Amino acid sequence: MFYFKKFDVIVVGGGHAGTEAALASARRGSKTLLITHSIETLGAMSCNPSIGGIGKGHLVKEIDALGGAMASATDEAGIQFRILNSSKGPAVRATRAQGDRILYKAAIRRRLENQANLTLFQAAVDDLIVYGDQVRGVKTQSGLQFEGKKVVLTAGTFLDGKIHIGLANHSGGRAGDPAATTLSARLKELKLPQGRLKTGTPPRIDGKTINFSVMQEQAGDLDPIPCFSFMGRPEQHPRQVPCWITHTNSQTHDIIRSGLDRSPMYTGVIEGVGPRYCPSIEDKIHRFATKESHQIFLEPEGLTTNEFYPNGISTSLPFDIQMALVHSIRGLEGADIVRPGYAI
Repeated sequence: MFYFKKFDVIVVGGGHAGTEAALASARRGSKTLLITHSIETLGAMSCNPSIGGIGKGHLVKEIDALGGAMASATDEAGIQFRILNSSKGPAVRATRAQGDRILYKAAIRRRLENQANLTLFQAAVDDLIVYGDQVRGVKTQSGLQFEGKKVVLTAGTFLDGKIHIGLANHSGGRAGDPAATTLSARLKELKLPQGRLKTGTPPRIDGKTINFSVMQEQAGDLDPIPCFSFMGRPEQHPRQVPCWITHTNSQTHDIIRSGLDRSPMYTGVIEGVGPRYCPSIEDKIHRFATKESHQIFLEPEGLTTNEFYPNGISTSLPFDIQMALVHSIRGLEGADIVRPGYAI
């Protein structure tokens, strides 16, 4: 069965890349469909609840200059803004914002739902409609087909994604969401070039169990308060909150080393290439073996949650090692983990 509309462009996947692609296509006048496995997760910040930073902040600014949504949505959702490298020349300064996950997702969804020429549809895409050597649409898990002149795939980690915690693993696009295994198999059938990357995320911490009194408070820039978009205004920002700084220590590093024999990265289970500027804590203590400590930033996940993101300890170690390494860190001795870290 075919959907009653035909489209110029079909975008599969509603993350950062997919939402920008769909908005760009629709704004140029193309009849566009954005199809995603869950409309509730449009624009979701899958890993770190922040936007920008060194290098990445420049990219967000370029997207903004081209009319993208990320920077302006961040101005509506950012709960801390800082200019990094502020003592250096303008070319290497970078804007970084701590985001509220709920506010950011809402800001992106609002833009999508109010965009002319853009249709949203919730379904899992399992197949491509191919005529000869041309892709002409997509087919969903339920058998519904959508015709389109062009198809843009922005499925990210969902394409045959596998979540690793220690030597245990299971299929998943991210924690709590299914992987796109059937679509991935179809792409292999079509002999499209493929590769495998990997990334990771740290365990999330219950803020009620963190001892902030022994940590260093890190406030955002307040005079002036930065904006991400070239058209942004500080009045758009929600309430601003601090982050907190602590460090690993020799005990932390010993605990991590004791678990490397059960690490999927150090036992050959994971072979994908990780992000260059976001190494796991396992990588850090292995590559910088003589370094006595590594900085950790405790970042709030939003204004309406107690969850904190410990930036700097991304890990796929077994859960018992994750608990031990967290409890070895100053200020986290009695901390509860709300969600385990994992690699994907």
